[in-house]
Amino acid sequence: MTKLEQDLLTMLSPSVEMLGFELHGLEFVQAGRHSTLRVYIDHEAGISVDNCADASRQISAILDVEDPITNEYDLEVSSPGVDRLLFKQDHYEKAQGEEVRVRTKLPQDGRRNFKGDLVSVSSDMITLSSDGAEHLIMLSNVERANIIAKF
Repeated sequence: MTKLEQDLLTMLSPSVEMLGFELHGLEFVQAGRHSTLRVYIDHEAGISVDNCADASRQISAILDVEDPITNEYDLEVSSPGVDRLLFKQDHYEKAQGEEVRVRTKLPQDGRRNFKGDLVSVSSDMITLSSDGAEHLIMLSNVERANIIAKF
């Protein structure tokens, strides 16, 4: 997570929680002049379009006042979905036993992309069973991870 993303998380979490939702995570994707701030909110009863609209209005107001992002960007607020991204250690703990996709920042075992079952989670490592082998991956080396939805 970048410093900007961490600052945004700290800035937005209290307001999202006051609305009764969990700020599941966020990502700021820079693509030239078309950057996007994606904010994922969650609730045990699920998230509706109206919930996203309420959170979007609240988040927009905060971002307008604080102005932490200097260039133009689009704001997207949504639920994490069935293929939810994993941001925090407790997200990984809840996903144990699930099939996940993990992309690392630095190569590990000669590659950066892994797909397999999330076997275990410790304070700073995850164990992923993939391709008949177990891979220990440091959480600090995870660039992006998500659950693979099964239908």
